[in-house]
Amino acid sequence: MRLLKTILLVAVAGMMAGCSSTGSVRQPSAPETVAPEKALVLPPPGGPSIVSVVERKRGNGVEQTISLFTSSSVPGQNSLKIQFFGASGANPGAGNAGFSKINESGIAREVARSAPGVPMATSATFLQNAYGPFGYASGRSRAGDTCVYAWQQIRSSTNANTQARNFGMIQLRLRLCDARASERQLLGIVYGYTVTGTFDGEVWNPYGNPPPADAALGRTGAPIYPDEGGYRASPMPIGYEPAPAIVTRPRAAVRSASAAQPAQGVAAVPAPIGPRVPLPGEAPQTSARPAAAAAPIEQSVRAIGVTVPSPDCIGDAAMTAACRR
Repeated sequence: MRLLKTILLVAVAGMMAGCSSTGSVRQPSAPETVAPEKALVLPPPGGPSIVSVVERKRGNGVEQTISLFTSSSVPGQNSLKIQFFGASGANPGAGNAGFSKINESGIAREVARSAPGVPMATSATFLQNAYGPFGYASGRSRAGDTCVYAWQQIRSSTNANTQARNFGMIQLRLRLCDARASERQLLGIVYGYTVTGTFDGEVWNPYGNPPPADAALGRTGAPIYPDEGGYRASPMPIGYEPAPAIVTRPRAAVRSASAAQPAQGVAAVPAPIGPRVPLPGEAPQTSARPAAAAAPIEQSVRAIGVTVPSPDCIGDAAMTAACRR
C-alpha cells in the first residue's frame, strides 16, 4: 500500500512538471554562417578574398573557419581557421572546446591533411610576424601549384600570466594553394593578416603587456632615418603579382608578317599564270600586260631599223660617199 502511494506521488509530480514547462523549441549550439565582415581575422589587402565564414560558439570561446578564394588543382579549400580560448561559461549551453598545445606530431598530421598528394616540408627557419613567432610548411604539386600551411599561437608570456591577467589564447591555421603564386607570395599572407576579434576583459588579453618604447627615441648619438635605407627592415610584400599584360601588335605588322610567312602546315599559293578572268559585271582590263609585252618589240625595232638618207645625198656619187662617212 505504501509502495502504491509512492508511485502515485511520483506520477503526479511528473504531470505537474510537464504542465509547468513552456514547451518552447530550442536549437542546440551548432555551426552557423555569418557575414564576412564579422570574421575574427582578415586577410591582407590584395590577398585572397573571403568566400564564407562558418562560426561555432564554445563554452570557453569561439572558433571560425574562413574559406578563402581558391585557384588551384590541389584538392581542398583555402581557409583561415582561428580559435579563441577564454573563460568557461562565456557561451552558456555550449560545450567547452578542448585545448591542446601545438606539438610536432599534431602539426605533422595537420600538414598531411592540408594538401593531399603534395609533398610538404616543414621550414626550420625562425619567423615572426606582428603577433609573434609562427611556423609553416610548403610544397609543390605535380601540376606546379604552390601550397603553404602555417600555424601560430598567440599567448602572453608566463611572467605575465603570474600577475592574474592575460590568460586568453588565440590559435590560427592557414592553408593556401595557388597555381601561379610563389612560396614567398603565399607566405606574405601570414605577415599581413589582421586579428580583429578581442576578449571581453583585460584579464583575458592574449597579447600581454605592451612593449616599451624604443630605447633609441630621444637619445643622442642614435640617428633615425626614413624607412628607405634606414635602420628598419623593409616589410615583406603582401599579395599576389598581377597577371602579365597582354601585348598587342599593330594590324599592319600582323598582316605583313602573315603575308610574308605562311602558317605552318599550309601550302603557299602559287602565282597565277595567264590573264585574269574578270568577274561578272566587271569591265575587262587590257592596259597592263599588253603594254609590258609591246615594250621589248618596240626596242628591238629601234635597234635593227634602216636609216633613211637625206635628199641632199641622193644623185651625186661624191655627196653620197660623204653622207655615208
